[in-house]
Amino acid sequence: MDGRHSMTLHPNSIEARDVAYHMHSYTNLRAHQDSGPLVIERGEGAYVFDTSGKKYLEAMAGLWSTAVGFSEPRLVEAAAAQMRKLPYYHNFASRSHGPVIDLAEKLISLAPVPMSKVFFTNSGSEANDTVLKMLWYRSNAMGQPQRKKIISRLRGYHGVTIASASMTGLPNNHRSFDLPIANVLHTTCPHHYRDGRDGESEEAFATRLAADLEDLILSEGPDTIMAMIGEPVMGAGGVVVPPATYWDKVQAVLRKYDILLVADEVICGFGRTGKLFGSMTFDMKPDVMVLSKQITSTYFPMSAILINERVFEPIADESDRIGVLGHGFTAAGHPVGAAIALENLAILEERDLVGNAAEVGGYMQAELRRLADHPLVGEVRGVGLIAAVELVLDKAAKTAFDRPGQLGTQVATRLLDHGVISRAMIDALAFCPPMIVNRDDIDGMVSGLRRALDDTAAAVL
Repeated sequence: MDGRHSMTLHPNSIEARDVAYHMHSYTNLRAHQDSGPLVIERGEGAYVFDTSGKKYLEAMAGLWSTAVGFSEPRLVEAAAAQMRKLPYYHNFASRSHGPVIDLAEKLISLAPVPMSKVFFTNSGSEANDTVLKMLWYRSNAMGQPQRKKIISRLRGYHGVTIASASMTGLPNNHRSFDLPIANVLHTTCPHHYRDGRDGESEEAFATRLAADLEDLILSEGPDTIMAMIGEPVMGAGGVVVPPATYWDKVQAVLRKYDILLVADEVICGFGRTGKLFGSMTFDMKPDVMVLSKQITSTYFPMSAILINERVFEPIADESDRIGVLGHGFTAAGHPVGAAIALENLAILEERDLVGNAAEVGGYMQAELRRLADHPLVGEVRGVGLIAAVELVLDKAAKTAFDRPGQLGTQVATRLLDHGVISRAMIDALAFCPPMIVNRDDIDGMVSGLRRALDDTAAAVL
Protein backbone atom coordinates (compact mmCIF):
# COMPACT_ATOMS: atom_id res chain seq x y z
CA MET A 1 0.00 0.00 0.00
CA ASP A 2 1.10 3.58 -0.57
CA GLY A 3 1.41 6.23 2.12
CA ARG A 4 -2.19 7.42 1.82
CA HIS A 5 -3.56 4.15 3.16
CA SER A 6 -1.27 3.92 6.15
CA MET A 7 -2.38 7.41 7.23
CA THR A 8 -6.00 6.34 7.64
CA LEU A 9 -5.78 2.59 8.31
CA HIS A 10 -3.54 0.62 10.64
CA PRO A 11 -1.27 -1.36 8.28
CA ASN A 12 -2.08 -4.73 9.87
CA SER A 13 -5.81 -4.16 10.32
CA ILE A 14 -8.44 -6.20 8.52
CA GLU A 15 -9.55 -2.98 6.82
CA ALA A 16 -6.05 -2.33 5.46
CA ARG A 17 -5.80 -5.92 4.21
CA ASP A 18 -9.10 -5.45 2.41
CA VAL A 19 -7.77 -2.33 0.67
CA ALA A 20 -4.57 -4.18 -0.24
CA TYR A 21 -6.13 -7.28 -1.78
CA HIS A 22 -9.88 -6.92 -2.42
CA MET A 23 -11.50 -5.22 -5.44
CA HIS A 24 -15.10 -4.26 -4.59
CA SER A 25 -18.35 -4.23 -6.56
CA TYR A 26 -20.29 -0.98 -7.00
CA THR A 27 -17.56 1.04 -5.29
CA ASN A 28 -15.41 4.05 -6.13
CA LEU A 29 -12.17 2.11 -6.09
CA ARG A 30 -9.91 5.14 -5.50
CA ALA A 31 -12.07 6.50 -2.70
CA HIS A 32 -12.10 3.03 -1.13
CA GLN A 33 -8.32 3.10 -0.93
CA ASP A 34 -8.61 6.08 1.42
CA SER A 35 -11.68 5.15 3.43
CA GLY A 36 -11.45 1.36 3.66
CA PRO A 37 -14.43 -0.95 4.22
CA LEU A 38 -17.07 -1.42 6.87
CA VAL A 39 -16.33 -5.02 7.86
CA ILE A 40 -19.38 -6.96 9.05
CA GLU A 41 -18.49 -9.81 11.38
CA ARG A 42 -21.77 -11.51 12.24
CA GLY A 43 -25.53 -11.32 11.80
CA GLU A 44 -28.48 -12.05 14.04
CA GLY A 45 -32.08 -11.75 12.88
CA ALA A 46 -32.58 -8.39 11.16
CA TYR A 47 -29.30 -7.01 12.55
CA VAL A 48 -25.59 -7.25 11.74
CA PHE A 49 -22.52 -6.35 13.79
CA ASP A 50 -19.22 -4.89 12.65
CA THR A 51 -15.77 -5.81 13.94
CA SER A 52 -16.03 -3.23 16.74
CA GLY A 53 -19.28 -4.81 17.92
CA LYS A 54 -21.52 -1.98 16.71
CA LYS A 55 -25.06 -3.13 15.89
CA TYR A 56 -26.92 -2.09 12.73
CA LEU A 57 -30.42 -2.74 11.46
CA GLU A 58 -29.76 -4.18 8.01
CA ALA A 59 -32.48 -2.11 6.30
CA MET A 60 -31.48 -3.44 2.87
CA ALA A 61 -31.63 -7.15 3.84
CA GLY A 62 -28.08 -7.32 2.50
CA LEU A 63 -28.86 -6.66 -1.14
CA TRP A 64 -32.68 -6.83 -1.10
CA SER A 65 -32.31 -10.50 -0.37
CA THR A 66 -32.22 -11.93 3.15
CA ALA A 67 -35.90 -12.68 3.73
CA VAL A 68 -35.53 -14.72 6.92
CA GLY A 69 -32.75 -12.58 8.38
CA PHE A 70 -29.26 -13.59 9.36
CA SER A 71 -28.08 -16.82 11.05
CA GLU A 72 -31.36 -18.70 10.65
CA PRO A 73 -30.45 -22.11 12.16
CA ARG A 74 -32.83 -24.09 9.96
CA LEU A 75 -31.07 -22.90 6.81
CA VAL A 76 -27.68 -23.65 8.32
CA GLU A 77 -28.79 -27.17 9.17
CA ALA A 78 -30.40 -27.71 5.75
CA ALA A 79 -27.08 -26.80 4.15
CA ALA A 80 -25.06 -29.02 6.48
CA ALA A 81 -27.37 -32.01 6.03
CA GLN A 82 -27.22 -31.76 2.25
CA MET A 83 -23.45 -31.28 2.35
CA ARG A 84 -23.17 -34.54 4.22
CA LYS A 85 -25.44 -36.41 1.80
CA LEU A 86 -24.63 -35.04 -1.65
CA PRO A 87 -22.45 -31.92 -1.57
CA TYR A 88 -22.57 -31.32 -5.33
CA TYR A 89 -24.03 -32.62 -8.52
CA HIS A 90 -25.02 -31.15 -11.88
CA ASN A 91 -27.95 -31.32 -14.29
CA PHE A 92 -26.10 -31.74 -17.60
CA ALA A 93 -26.88 -34.68 -19.91
CA SER A 94 -30.15 -35.67 -18.15
CA ARG A 95 -28.51 -36.00 -14.71
CA SER A 96 -30.54 -34.85 -11.71
CA HIS A 97 -30.96 -35.13 -7.94
CA GLY A 98 -33.80 -35.00 -5.43
CA PRO A 99 -33.48 -31.45 -4.09
CA VAL A 100 -33.54 -29.80 -7.51
CA ILE A 101 -36.53 -31.86 -8.62
CA ASP A 102 -38.39 -30.99 -5.42
CA LEU A 103 -37.56 -27.31 -5.84
CA ALA A 104 -38.59 -27.17 -9.50
CA GLU A 105 -41.92 -28.77 -8.64
CA LYS A 106 -42.40 -26.36 -5.72
CA LEU A 107 -41.71 -23.28 -7.83
CA ILE A 108 -44.12 -24.37 -10.54
CA SER A 109 -46.78 -24.90 -7.86
CA LEU A 110 -46.21 -21.38 -6.47
CA ALA A 111 -46.24 -19.54 -9.81
CA PRO A 112 -49.08 -17.02 -10.14
CA VAL A 113 -49.76 -18.07 -13.75
CA PRO A 114 -49.36 -21.50 -15.41
CA MET A 115 -45.70 -22.31 -15.96
CA SER A 116 -44.13 -25.37 -17.54
CA LYS A 117 -40.45 -25.71 -16.66
CA VAL A 118 -37.73 -24.28 -14.41
CA PHE A 119 -34.18 -23.60 -15.62
CA PHE A 120 -31.67 -22.98 -12.83
CA THR A 121 -28.80 -20.49 -12.83
CA ASN A 122 -26.64 -18.91 -10.10
CA SER A 123 -27.59 -15.21 -10.01
CA GLY A 124 -30.14 -12.80 -11.32
CA SER A 125 -27.63 -11.50 -13.85
CA GLU A 126 -26.97 -15.00 -15.18
CA ALA A 127 -30.69 -15.70 -15.28
CA ASN A 128 -31.53 -12.59 -17.32
CA ASP A 129 -28.56 -13.22 -19.60
CA THR A 130 -29.90 -16.72 -20.14
CA VAL A 131 -33.41 -15.42 -20.84
CA LEU A 132 -32.10 -13.31 -23.71
CA LYS A 133 -30.19 -16.26 -25.18
CA MET A 134 -33.17 -18.59 -24.82
CA LEU A 135 -35.53 -16.14 -26.50
CA TRP A 136 -33.11 -15.71 -29.41
CA TYR A 137 -32.95 -19.51 -29.64
CA ARG A 138 -36.76 -19.66 -29.59
CA SER A 139 -37.10 -17.08 -32.37
CA ASN A 140 -34.77 -19.12 -34.56
CA ALA A 141 -36.69 -22.27 -33.70
CA MET A 142 -39.90 -20.59 -34.86
CA GLY A 143 -38.41 -19.47 -38.17
CA GLN A 144 -38.38 -15.81 -37.08
CA PRO A 145 -34.68 -14.87 -37.30
CA GLN A 146 -35.60 -11.18 -37.51
CA ARG A 147 -37.43 -11.28 -34.16
CA LYS A 148 -34.49 -10.66 -31.83
CA LYS A 149 -35.18 -7.37 -30.02
CA ILE A 150 -36.12 -7.01 -26.37
CA ILE A 151 -37.57 -3.90 -24.77
CA SER A 152 -36.46 -2.87 -21.29
CA ARG A 153 -37.00 0.43 -19.50
CA LEU A 154 -34.90 3.39 -18.50
CA ARG A 155 -33.80 2.95 -14.87
CA GLY A 156 -34.70 -0.74 -14.94
CA TYR A 157 -32.15 -3.08 -13.37
CA HIS A 158 -31.56 -6.58 -14.73
CA GLY A 159 -27.96 -7.39 -13.85
CA VAL A 160 -24.35 -6.86 -14.87
CA THR A 161 -23.36 -9.50 -17.43
CA ILE A 162 -22.96 -8.16 -20.96
CA ALA A 163 -26.54 -8.99 -21.94
CA SER A 164 -28.24 -8.26 -18.61
CA ALA A 165 -26.32 -4.99 -18.14
CA SER A 166 -27.49 -3.99 -21.60
CA MET A 167 -31.08 -4.55 -20.50
CA THR A 168 -30.35 -2.52 -17.36
CA GLY A 169 -31.33 1.08 -18.02
CA LEU A 170 -28.85 2.88 -15.75
CA PRO A 171 -26.04 4.97 -17.29
CA ASN A 172 -23.26 3.82 -14.95
CA ASN A 173 -23.86 0.22 -16.00
CA HIS A 174 -23.14 1.23 -19.60
CA ARG A 175 -20.44 3.92 -19.35
CA SER A 176 -16.99 2.70 -20.46
CA PHE A 177 -18.29 -0.89 -20.73
CA ASP A 178 -19.24 -0.47 -24.43
CA LEU A 179 -22.87 -1.23 -23.64
CA PRO A 180 -25.68 -1.70 -24.47
CA ILE A 181 -25.35 -4.37 -27.15
CA ALA A 182 -27.56 -4.45 -30.25
CA ASN A 183 -31.20 -5.52 -30.10
CA VAL A 184 -31.79 -4.10 -26.62
CA LEU A 185 -34.21 -1.16 -26.56
CA HIS A 186 -35.35 1.08 -23.69
CA THR A 187 -38.69 2.75 -23.15
CA THR A 188 -39.95 5.29 -20.60
CA CYS A 189 -39.48 4.82 -16.84
CA PRO A 190 -42.84 4.74 -14.97
CA HIS A 191 -41.83 7.23 -12.26
CA HIS A 192 -44.60 9.81 -12.07
CA TYR A 193 -42.73 12.06 -9.60
CA ARG A 194 -39.76 12.46 -11.95
CA ASP A 195 -41.20 11.82 -15.41
CA GLY A 196 -44.81 12.99 -15.19
CA ARG A 197 -45.65 16.24 -16.93
CA ASP A 198 -47.07 19.28 -15.15
CA GLY A 199 -50.68 18.59 -14.25
CA GLU A 200 -50.57 15.04 -15.63
CA SER A 201 -52.46 12.52 -13.49
CA GLU A 202 -50.98 9.08 -12.80
CA GLU A 203 -53.69 7.58 -15.02
CA ALA A 204 -52.82 9.90 -17.90
CA PHE A 205 -49.11 9.21 -17.30
CA ALA A 206 -49.72 5.45 -17.55
CA THR A 207 -51.68 5.95 -20.77
CA ARG A 208 -48.83 8.02 -22.23
CA LEU A 209 -46.23 5.39 -21.29
CA ALA A 210 -48.26 2.65 -22.98
CA ALA A 211 -48.43 4.88 -26.07
CA ASP A 212 -44.65 5.42 -25.88
CA LEU A 213 -44.21 1.65 -25.82
CA GLU A 214 -46.49 1.16 -28.82
CA ASP A 215 -44.72 3.92 -30.74
CA LEU A 216 -41.37 2.22 -30.10
CA ILE A 217 -42.73 -1.14 -31.26
CA LEU A 218 -44.15 0.39 -34.44
CA SER A 219 -40.99 2.35 -35.22
CA GLU A 220 -38.80 -0.74 -34.82
CA GLY A 221 -41.27 -3.08 -36.54
CA PRO A 222 -43.52 -5.36 -34.48
CA ASP A 223 -42.15 -8.45 -36.20
CA THR A 224 -38.66 -7.62 -34.82
CA ILE A 225 -39.71 -7.45 -31.14
CA MET A 226 -39.74 -10.76 -29.25
CA ALA A 227 -40.21 -9.65 -25.62
CA MET A 228 -40.37 -6.94 -23.00
CA ILE A 229 -38.65 -7.33 -19.63
CA GLY A 230 -39.61 -5.42 -16.49
CA GLU A 231 -39.51 -5.49 -12.72
CA PRO A 232 -42.98 -5.25 -11.14
CA VAL A 233 -41.46 -2.58 -8.88
CA MET A 234 -38.12 -1.21 -10.02
CA GLY A 235 -35.46 -1.87 -7.38
CA ALA A 236 -31.98 -0.45 -7.96
CA GLY A 237 -33.40 2.22 -10.26
CA GLY A 238 -34.94 3.87 -7.21
CA VAL A 239 -37.84 1.69 -5.94
CA VAL A 240 -40.13 3.01 -8.65
CA VAL A 241 -43.73 1.91 -8.04
CA PRO A 242 -45.69 2.21 -11.29
CA PRO A 243 -49.13 3.84 -11.51
CA ALA A 244 -52.00 1.49 -10.66
CA THR A 245 -53.06 0.86 -14.26
CA TYR A 246 -49.58 0.90 -15.80
CA TRP A 247 -49.07 -2.85 -16.17
CA ASP A 248 -52.63 -3.38 -17.46
CA LYS A 249 -52.03 -0.85 -20.23
CA VAL A 250 -48.56 -2.19 -21.07
CA GLN A 251 -49.78 -5.79 -21.25
CA ALA A 252 -52.58 -4.77 -23.62
CA VAL A 253 -49.97 -3.36 -26.01
CA LEU A 254 -47.83 -6.50 -25.75
CA ARG A 255 -50.80 -8.77 -26.45
CA LYS A 256 -51.74 -6.66 -29.49
CA TYR A 257 -48.36 -7.40 -31.10
CA ASP A 258 -47.84 -10.93 -29.71
CA ILE A 259 -44.82 -9.89 -27.64
CA LEU A 260 -43.74 -11.98 -24.64
CA LEU A 261 -43.58 -10.53 -21.12
CA VAL A 262 -40.62 -11.32 -18.87
CA ALA A 263 -41.19 -10.47 -15.19
CA ASP A 264 -37.91 -9.83 -13.40
CA GLU A 265 -38.94 -10.89 -9.87
CA VAL A 266 -35.38 -10.99 -8.52
CA ILE A 267 -36.19 -8.33 -5.88
CA CYS A 268 -39.98 -8.49 -5.73
CA GLY A 269 -40.31 -12.27 -5.58
CA PHE A 270 -41.17 -14.29 -2.46
CA GLY A 271 -43.15 -11.68 -0.62
CA ARG A 272 -41.34 -8.37 -0.82
CA THR A 273 -44.39 -6.43 -2.12
CA GLY A 274 -46.81 -7.99 0.39
CA LYS A 275 -47.89 -10.77 -1.98
CA LEU A 276 -45.88 -13.84 -2.94
CA PHE A 277 -44.82 -12.28 -6.24
CA GLY A 278 -44.81 -8.74 -7.57
CA SER A 279 -46.69 -10.09 -10.58
CA MET A 280 -49.59 -10.80 -8.22
CA THR A 281 -49.47 -7.30 -6.73
CA PHE A 282 -49.80 -5.73 -10.20
CA ASP A 283 -51.82 -8.45 -11.98
CA MET A 284 -49.05 -9.25 -14.43
CA LYS A 285 -49.34 -12.37 -16.60
CA PRO A 286 -45.75 -13.12 -17.57
CA ASP A 287 -44.53 -15.77 -19.98
CA VAL A 288 -41.18 -15.89 -18.16
CA MET A 289 -40.40 -15.22 -14.49
CA VAL A 290 -36.88 -14.65 -13.16
CA LEU A 291 -36.30 -15.48 -9.49
CA SER A 292 -33.29 -15.12 -7.20
CA LYS A 293 -32.19 -13.38 -3.97
CA GLN A 294 -34.99 -14.33 -1.52
CA ILE A 295 -35.27 -17.84 -3.03
CA THR A 296 -32.51 -18.90 -0.60
CA SER A 297 -32.43 -15.65 1.43
CA THR A 298 -29.07 -15.50 -0.38
CA TYR A 299 -27.55 -18.01 2.01
CA PHE A 300 -26.48 -19.67 -1.24
CA PRO A 301 -26.16 -18.26 -4.78
CA MET A 302 -29.17 -19.46 -6.78
CA SER A 303 -31.59 -18.21 -9.40
CA ALA A 304 -34.38 -19.75 -11.44
CA ILE A 305 -36.17 -19.03 -14.70
CA LEU A 306 -39.78 -20.17 -14.99
CA ILE A 307 -41.11 -20.47 -18.54
CA ASN A 308 -44.55 -21.36 -19.84
CA GLU A 309 -45.43 -23.90 -22.53
CA ARG A 310 -45.44 -21.21 -25.19
CA VAL A 311 -41.78 -20.51 -24.48
CA PHE A 312 -40.66 -24.05 -23.70
CA GLU A 313 -42.03 -25.99 -26.67
CA PRO A 314 -40.09 -24.25 -29.48
CA ILE A 315 -36.90 -24.42 -27.41
CA ALA A 316 -37.39 -28.15 -26.85
CA ASP A 317 -37.98 -28.66 -30.58
CA GLU A 318 -34.82 -26.77 -31.47
CA SER A 319 -32.72 -28.74 -28.99
CA ASP A 320 -34.04 -31.90 -30.65
CA ARG A 321 -33.20 -30.61 -34.13
CA ILE A 322 -29.65 -29.63 -33.08
CA GLY A 323 -29.18 -32.56 -30.71
CA VAL A 324 -28.56 -30.62 -27.51
CA LEU A 325 -29.49 -27.41 -25.69
CA GLY A 326 -25.97 -25.97 -25.64
CA HIS A 327 -26.28 -23.90 -22.48
CA GLY A 328 -25.84 -24.49 -18.75
CA PHE A 329 -23.74 -23.78 -15.66
CA THR A 330 -21.57 -26.07 -13.54
CA ALA A 331 -23.27 -25.15 -10.25
CA ALA A 332 -26.81 -24.49 -11.54
CA GLY A 333 -29.45 -26.29 -9.51
CA HIS A 334 -26.82 -27.07 -6.87
CA PRO A 335 -28.16 -29.60 -4.34
CA VAL A 336 -27.08 -27.50 -1.35
CA GLY A 337 -28.69 -24.40 -2.78
CA ALA A 338 -31.86 -26.33 -3.60
CA ALA A 339 -32.05 -27.75 -0.06
CA ILE A 340 -31.62 -24.27 1.40
CA ALA A 341 -34.26 -22.86 -0.94
CA LEU A 342 -36.79 -25.53 0.03
CA GLU A 343 -36.25 -24.86 3.74
CA ASN A 344 -36.36 -21.12 3.18
CA LEU A 345 -39.68 -21.41 1.35
CA ALA A 346 -41.01 -23.62 4.14
CA ILE A 347 -40.11 -20.91 6.70
CA LEU A 348 -41.80 -18.22 4.59
CA GLU A 349 -45.00 -20.28 4.64
CA GLU A 350 -44.90 -21.47 8.25
CA ARG A 351 -44.19 -18.03 9.70
CA ASP A 352 -46.43 -16.22 7.19
CA LEU A 353 -43.62 -13.85 6.29
CA VAL A 354 -45.52 -12.70 3.21
CA GLY A 355 -48.35 -11.65 5.52
CA ASN A 356 -45.80 -9.97 7.77
CA ALA A 357 -44.41 -8.08 4.78
CA ALA A 358 -47.91 -6.82 4.03
CA GLU A 359 -48.76 -5.88 7.63
CA VAL A 360 -45.42 -4.50 8.85
CA GLY A 361 -44.77 -3.18 5.36
CA GLY A 362 -47.94 -1.12 5.56
CA TYR A 363 -46.74 0.26 8.87
CA MET A 364 -43.32 1.04 7.38
CA GLN A 365 -44.91 2.88 4.44
CA ALA A 366 -47.07 4.97 6.79
CA GLU A 367 -44.20 5.82 9.14
CA LEU A 368 -41.85 6.80 6.32
CA ARG A 369 -44.55 9.03 4.85
CA ARG A 370 -44.63 10.93 8.12
CA LEU A 371 -41.24 12.29 7.02
CA ALA A 372 -42.71 13.81 3.86
CA ASP A 373 -42.79 17.30 5.38
CA HIS A 374 -39.06 17.24 6.17
CA PRO A 375 -37.21 19.92 4.16
CA LEU A 376 -34.91 17.29 2.58
CA VAL A 377 -37.67 14.85 1.54
CA GLY A 378 -39.14 15.17 -1.93
CA GLU A 379 -41.09 11.92 -2.17
CA VAL A 380 -41.69 8.74 -0.17
CA ARG A 381 -42.75 5.75 -2.25
CA GLY A 382 -43.00 1.99 -1.97
CA VAL A 383 -45.22 -1.01 -1.40
CA GLY A 384 -44.97 -3.79 1.18
CA LEU A 385 -41.49 -4.02 2.68
CA ILE A 386 -39.73 -2.04 -0.03
CA ALA A 387 -39.55 1.74 -0.08
CA ALA A 388 -37.49 4.74 -1.08
CA VAL A 389 -37.13 8.26 0.25
CA GLU A 390 -36.22 10.77 -2.48
CA LEU A 391 -33.94 13.52 -1.17
CA VAL A 392 -33.98 17.09 -2.42
CA LEU A 393 -32.72 20.52 -1.44
CA ASP A 394 -35.47 22.31 -3.39
CA LYS A 395 -38.87 20.65 -3.09
CA ALA A 396 -40.52 22.71 -5.84
CA ALA A 397 -37.73 22.12 -8.37
CA LYS A 398 -37.14 18.51 -7.17
CA THR A 399 -33.38 19.12 -7.23
CA ALA A 400 -30.47 18.30 -4.94
CA PHE A 401 -26.78 19.17 -5.33
CA ASP A 402 -25.35 19.71 -8.82
CA ARG A 403 -23.43 16.47 -8.43
CA PRO A 404 -25.99 13.63 -8.44
CA GLY A 405 -25.71 11.35 -5.46
CA GLN A 406 -23.92 13.76 -3.15
CA LEU A 407 -26.97 14.38 -0.95
CA GLY A 408 -27.91 10.69 -0.87
CA THR A 409 -24.40 9.72 0.19
CA GLN A 410 -24.38 12.29 3.00
CA VAL A 411 -27.67 11.09 4.47
CA ALA A 412 -26.78 7.40 4.08
CA THR A 413 -23.44 8.00 5.87
CA ARG A 414 -25.13 9.76 8.77
CA LEU A 415 -27.81 7.06 8.89
CA LEU A 416 -25.04 4.49 9.27
CA ASP A 417 -23.75 6.45 12.26
CA HIS A 418 -27.24 6.05 13.75
CA GLY A 419 -27.10 2.26 13.34
CA VAL A 420 -29.12 1.73 10.15
CA ILE A 421 -27.74 0.35 6.89
CA SER A 422 -29.48 1.73 3.82
CA ARG A 423 -28.34 2.26 0.24
CA ALA A 424 -28.17 5.52 -1.66
CA MET A 425 -29.46 5.14 -5.21
CA ILE A 426 -28.24 8.49 -6.49
CA ASP A 427 -30.31 10.78 -4.22
CA ALA A 428 -32.90 8.27 -3.02
CA LEU A 429 -32.43 6.05 0.03
CA ALA A 430 -33.75 2.51 -0.27
CA PHE A 431 -35.34 0.51 2.55
CA CYS A 432 -35.89 -3.21 2.15
CA PRO A 433 -35.43 -4.87 5.56
CA PRO A 434 -35.63 -8.62 6.18
CA MET A 435 -39.20 -9.89 6.09
CA ILE A 436 -38.98 -10.92 9.76
CA VAL A 437 -38.93 -7.31 11.00
CA ASN A 438 -41.53 -6.05 13.48
CA ARG A 439 -42.91 -2.60 14.26
CA ASP A 440 -40.21 -1.90 16.85
CA ASP A 441 -37.54 -2.51 14.21
CA ILE A 442 -39.31 -0.10 11.87
CA ASP A 443 -39.60 2.50 14.62
CA GLY A 444 -35.84 2.34 15.17
CA MET A 445 -35.19 2.58 11.44
CA VAL A 446 -37.43 5.62 10.95
CA SER A 447 -36.08 7.31 14.08
CA GLY A 448 -32.53 6.86 12.80
CA LEU A 449 -33.55 8.24 9.41
CA ARG A 450 -35.16 11.32 10.94
CA ARG A 451 -32.00 12.02 12.95
CA ALA A 452 -29.82 11.56 9.86
CA LEU A 453 -32.05 13.93 7.89
CA ASP A 454 -31.89 16.51 10.68
CA ASP A 455 -28.11 16.18 10.92
CA THR A 456 -27.78 16.67 7.17
CA ALA A 457 -30.22 19.58 7.05
CA ALA A 458 -28.23 21.37 9.77
CA ALA A 459 -25.10 20.96 7.65
CA VAL A 460 -26.41 21.87 4.18
CA LEU A 461 -29.42 24.19 4.55
